[in-house]
Formats: sequence, structure tokens, C-alpha cells
Amino acid sequence: MAESTPQRVWRASCSFCGAPVEFRSAASPMAVCSYCKSTLVRQGDTLRRIGESGALFDDHSPLALGARGRWQGEPFTLVGRIQMAYRPITDNAAADAGRWSEWHALFDNGRSAWLSEDNGAYVMSLEQPARQALPDLLQARPGETLFIEQQPWVLGSVVLARVIGAQGELAFVPDFKNSSRLFELRNTQDQVLSIDTGEQPPRRYVGHPVELSALQLSGLNDLKQPAEAQLDGQGISCPQCGAALSPRLSDSQSIVCGACHSVVDISQGLGGALAHYQQDNGDEPLIPLGTTGKLLVDGRRDDWQVVGYQERCDVPTPASGDESTFWREYLLYNRQRGFAFLVDAEDGWSVVKPTTGVPSTPSLDKALLRGKTFRKQYSYQAMTTYALGEFYWVVRRGQRSLNADYVGTGPDRSWRLSREEADGEITWSVGQVLEATAVMGSFGLAAQPKARFERDVSPLSASTELPGWVSQAVIWGVIILIFLLVTQCSDDCDEVRDRYGSSSVEYQQCRGSSGSGSHGSYGGSYGGYSSGGFHK
Repeated sequence: MAESTPQRVWRASCSFCGAPVEFRSAASPMAVCSYCKSTLVRQGDTLRRIGESGALFDDHSPLALGARGRWQGEPFTLVGRIQMAYRPITDNAAADAGRWSEWHALFDNGRSAWLSEDNGAYVMSLEQPARQALPDLLQARPGETLFIEQQPWVLGSVVLARVIGAQGELAFVPDFKNSSRLFELRNTQDQVLSIDTGEQPPRRYVGHPVELSALQLSGLNDLKQPAEAQLDGQGISCPQCGAALSPRLSDSQSIVCGACHSVVDISQGLGGALAHYQQDNGDEPLIPLGTTGKLLVDGRRDDWQVVGYQERCDVPTPASGDESTFWREYLLYNRQRGFAFLVDAEDGWSVVKPTTGVPSTPSLDKALLRGKTFRKQYSYQAMTTYALGEFYWVVRRGQRSLNADYVGTGPDRSWRLSREEADGEITWSVGQVLEATAVMGSFGLAAQPKARFERDVSPLSASTELPGWVSQAVIWGVIILIFLLVTQCSDDCDEVRDRYGSSSVEYQQCRGSSGSGSHGSYGGSYGGYSSGGFHK
């Protein structure tokens, strides 16, 4: 349990409404009055009002002002919060693409840090002094390696960001009027470097991934899973059909109406007109939304709840003549650990989680991460075709990304790694394959027909090496079998129908293919999506 050592508090009266305003740190230059929302700057023993803070978007975060915690042996208190809006630097649209929150953590030793969101998880960031000049960031592109303070960093994203609201006590005076470029770089030590060009010289922050459970936090909001959470009557109506929508995730940027399946953008808040679009009915997920299962993710077995579902496909080039390969992704949520993805693809099931850092890539087809070696298997363009539930990014019609899938080598063949680039952001995810029976057992679906969950597996994915001549024989046998199946596909698609359903894309494709050939890969992303989960 975190210590409850009282902080030295400096008090003054709001120059606008007269309400008391407290400062816990002598170094804090400003605060927001909790009564009239005035932005107040300290001038000696008085406060000067410089404007009014924008309204905070109610994100139903488990974090709260006054919460106490401990990180790296030092106790801290959450004393302030800012909310940021962003849009991709390459996007000419005037509307924001999403929002996120950052919490000012004041340590008992007087040091400040920022606890912020990162792809559905959390990062604790400390400001770093600038000892050397920055390289030319304006010429850099996502994926490029830059040397900063003689250390290699990979540029992950560049966005235009602005402060839209504030609460409590802050370590700097935010600019509520102007946007600035925010650069995020990541390294192989699982760290993230954020460079904010809103001031000169630019501020630099180095972040480390954290889980709420490890911070020993007290004084939080309700930490129930989303299915149990109450939103204090905060509900909205679907702009398409009028049905009630009740977002339950603190990070939700999109929600799909359960009645008409319209995708509703809630990244700009719950008031006013909500951007939305209708979508054709897809398949019902094999694992119903709201179902909770105990899965091993990143070495720990915890309860994960299905909060979102999307169907995706690759987009073959016109010259290839290939057909699209389809797969399904379940967005999983744990209130203490953030988000993960359960992927149902042609080559089996896998569960992966976005990483804070990046792998080292000694060659174009090789990646090293956490002591494991991965080989690139596929590169392709992916597209989202259907969605249900809630998502921590803004889901758009025909949303596309550039993907690369990697497979573990040697004793790590069961591991998977993916790189996904969308809207100018690169996200890496890592995880392991799962047996269909394990998926069914974890989510209490043992009574379902097993054939609906079983998937084809590559003949070379077994954990035991085969002699070369045996591997060649297996490969030729599989090729002959695939040829025979394709030539008979239009006449016998019963197995496809039983596995995916009569309304599935796979079944309709099988019925209409007439032996026209199939996509040359086993296909399917290993999960993860670029979320726009930026932070200071």
C-alpha cells in the first residue's frame, strides 16, 4: 500500500471566483480552479487568471486526482491531468483523430512525472534534460532510426497535438490555442521517447511501461471490468437508429451500435452530433462480446474480456491475381493490464499484445525481441471490413494498414510478432499461438462444435524438426491436396460452411471460386492495430 505522507501545501484564492486553490509543489507554475475552471498562473503570493480551461471529456478512467501510488520505490500523488487531441501530420482534415489523457504524478521527493496512455496500456514518463542538439526531426519518417544523446531510437509516429482541457496542478503552463508536432520514438529497451516541439527548446520525456497493479495505487475510481461498470447515467443515442449506446471503456474512441451495427465515433466527446456510418452485417463472432476468459498473455494468466470484434482481409495487388484472405480479431481488455488481441486466422489462433518498445532488425527479414529470433513470413496491406463492440482507436470504413508478420525460430516457433503501420504510426505486437481447444476452454465454449474453432496449420509449424526429405514430401503432399481441393471447391464447400457459417465470406468465396485459384499465403495478421495512443 502506498504511503500517505502529507505533502506541503501552498494555498491561494482564485482571482476570478475566490475559491481556494492548492499547490502541492513549489515548482508548479499553474493550476485549474476546481470551481470555475479558470486557468491560474502563480505570481508571487497571488494567482493570475489567463483564461478558462476547456471541458474535459469524461473518459471514465480508473485514475483520479488525489490517488496515491509508488513507482521505483518512490511514493507519488496524482495532482493534475491534461487531455490532448491529435491528428496525423499527413491528414489534411481539420477534425481531431482522437484524444488521450495524461496525469501529473508528483513524487514525495518533489520530482514530477506523467502517467499516460499508450496503445491501451500505461507509461510513466520523466522529463530528460537536453545535453545534445536534436537531429533534423522534420525530415525523418516513421520507421527510421535516429541517434539522440548517442542512443538509437526508432521513430514511431509524428502527430499534431494540442491541449484541450486541464484539471488540478500542472508542471507547465499549457497552450490551449496552438497545436505542435509531437514525435514519438521507441527503442529496444522497451522505452518511448516523446519530443514536444510546443516550446523551444523542445521538451523531452522518456517513458517506461507500467501496469496499474504494479503501482500500488489507492484512491482510484471503480476498477471493475467494463461489463460491471456503471457510467453514472451517461448514455447516448445511436445517431442512426436512436438505440441506447453505453460506452464502458475509459479508452473508447469508437462504439458499434448493437441494434443497427452503425460505427459511431465518440473520440470528440459524447455531446453534439456524432460522426457515424452504417455497415453491412458480417458474421457473428464465435466468442460473444462481453465473454471473459482466463488467458496466458505476456507470461501471466489473467481474466480478459472480449470488448471488440473486427473482420479484416488482405488487399492483393491487381497484378498478383490473388484472392483476399480473411481473418478475425477479438479485442481483449483487462482493467489493470490494458488491451490484447485474440486472432482467428487460417493458420490458427494466437494472442498478442502491443509492445512499448521495438525489436532490433539486423536484416530485412529478421527481427530480435526479448531474446527471441523472428523471421518475416508475409508483408501485405490489410483492410477492416466489419466491426462490433468498442475500440480504443477510431474505426473507419475501409481502414487500411501496412502489415508484416514474423514467426519465431528454433524453440520459439510458437511465438508471433507483427508490425502494423497506419495513419503515420507504427505499432509492434508480440504473442503466442493457441490451440483451438485452449481457446474454447478459456472462454467456456466447450459445448460448441469443435470444427468451428479448428484451423489449418502450416505443416512446418510443428515444434519438432523433420528430416529434409520428409519435409519436402510433406510439402508436395500438401500442394497436391490443395490442388485437388481447389478443383473441387465449387462442388464441395460443406466443411467451409460448417466451420465459418453459411453467410461467411469464406463460404461464399468457396461457392463462387470455381477453381479460380487461391491466395498464396496462409494469411492473417498476428494482431494489433495502430491506435493513435500517443502521450507526452
